[in-house]
Amino acid sequence: MGFLKPKVVMPPPPTAPEPMPEAPDVSDEDVKAAAEEEARRLRKKKGRTSTILTGMMGDDSEATLNRKSLLG
Repeated sequence: MGFLKPKVVMPPPPTAPEPMPEAPDVSDEDVKAAAEEEARRLRKKKGRTSTILTGMMGDDSEATLNRKSLLG
């Protein structure tokens, strides 16, 4: 029953990837500026993370609901 199946056409072989460009030198001014920018961004981010007091699952602490109040 091979006449019910479509013929399989093989795709062309993949082309060779282009060579990667050389990495910039660490002494390059653009690299130094990017590193300083990243350090400044991380310092700003650190200031905001100290305000987050819960984890990814939310607040896991027990709630104190049976505390006496001054109203009654």
